[in-house]
Amino acid sequence: MVRLIPHDEKFFGLFIEDGENLLAAARQLEDLVVSYDRLDERIAEIQALEKRGDQIDSEVLARLERSFTTPFDREDIHQLTSHLDDVVDNIQAAAETFQIYGVAQPTEECREMVGILTAQASQLVDALRKLESGKDIAAHLATVHELEHKADQVSRSAIGRLFKDRLDPLEVIKFRDLYSILEEAIDAGEDAAEVIERILAKA
Repeated sequence: MVRLIPHDEKFFGLFIEDGENLLAAARQLEDLVVSYDRLDERIAEIQALEKRGDQIDSEVLARLERSFTTPFDREDIHQLTSHLDDVVDNIQAAAETFQIYGVAQPTEECREMVGILTAQASQLVDALRKLESGKDIAAHLATVHELEHKADQVSRSAIGRLFKDRLDPLEVIKFRDLYSILEEAIDAGEDAAEVIERILAKA
């Protein structure tokens, strides 16, 4: 594949930094649901990563305004950073929801979905690191899609079990909301992968 037009090399560095920040937030959420202790401290760490992600996104947008030429379409750059930001926003929302709702312990399905989210984030980072060359990215993006399909299955099964187990209605609401937030984070990761696919198709 022909090398993408690297008129401003710093864009690629910012994309990688954004992805690595996302992965760090996903790993923090995974630590939270596995250990389920020190919630205040763990949530604060995720909130700091969300703020850092916003700073990176602001730098990308500022660079877009300053740059006469960009590595690829401006709309694709905007969409990519927006979807990456959506993932981190939903990671923060999930972490805060555990505390706001007073969840006693995450379900096994919560842990599984967060594990899927972390695996997806890792694949996105690998794809972003290779974006400048445009090579050997397809397998990472395919895995992102596979993980999203797996998350759909886990979420459907988890919601079904909430009603099957005849839980207290408040518990059903708590976990249904959590599953929804986690699914939105994973969907946003897939959206980011689709933007990368579009970028590669235009190269």
